Amino acid sequence: MRILVETPKYSFLKYHKVGSRFKIEFFSPIPVLFNYGFVENSLSEDGMEKDVIIVGPRMEQGTVLERSHFDGIVRFTDDSLRDDKHIVYIDGPFPVTLFSLYFRLYAMFKFFLYLLFEKKLARCRFEGIDFPVSARGFE
Repeated sequence: MRILVETPKYSFLKYHKVGSRFKIEFFSPIPVLFNYGFVENSLSEDGMEKDVIIVGPRMEQGTVLERSHFDGIVRFTDDSLRDDKHIVYIDGPFPVTLFSLYFRLYAMFKFFLYLLFEKKLARCRFEGIDFPVSARGFE
């Protein structure tokens, strides 16, 4: 599968690819702790491409990875829809406690984004991280 990086690690800006360009979706009060992207030509339950977080060194926007499998999954609900983030692990530590805190804060941030800008109550919730017990680097 082909994975395209939309938002590089440590970015405060969340991007979404539209056509051949990357469009800013929003400014986040917390930087992403990983590279964020999607699986090309895929479809998830929210009608968008499957989301992927890439744990490893910072990658440039537009970087393409070829992978045969995912290494785990972040269980997440966004805008009252299932919006899991698949994990691709490349290198380095994976501090589960820190990533869990990040996604809890992200869920709260998204809840208020919908409330303030779209004037709606949307369920946004982090539900946990699942990965194989044998995965290295996960703490």
